[in-house]
Amino acid sequence: MGAAAHAALAAGGHVTGVIPDFFDEYEVAEKRISELIIVKDMHERKRIMFERSDAFVAFPGGIGTLEELAEQLTWIQLGQHRKPLIIADINGFWGPLLALISHMRESAFIRPSHEIRYQVAQTVEDILPMILKAAIDEDKTTDADMIKRF
Repeated sequence: MGAAAHAALAAGGHVTGVIPDFFDEYEVAEKRISELIIVKDMHERKRIMFERSDAFVAFPGGIGTLEELAEQLTWIQLGQHRKPLIIADINGFWGPLLALISHMRESAFIRPSHEIRYQVAQTVEDILPMILKAAIDEDKTTDADMIKRF
């Protein structure tokens, strides 16, 4: 997350960090970000991130990233939101998970009537166009209107 935050800041972007107060024991909060929100626990962190997000991108990461990705996949499957979800399969990182999802489909644990809507990006450069296209398709807005949101 730090590398993404640094790159966004270097490009003139706005970066919001949402961390639970106990993260001070495990990580050093990035001090140069635009906004830092400290919350009481991980549940509040995920709720705030969900409320403030227009889309989700799962970059390669650890158990926390996997848990957050699984939650968004579940919420999409249950119809709780229609925000774009991009799995950034950089260098094939998410290949085993994507194979597992395919296996779940083949085993009828993911039925066509409960399909999960997501996209897979092979490169970082693919991500923003995928988000914009998904948002435009969903909102039926123009490219110019959507670009203003981002």
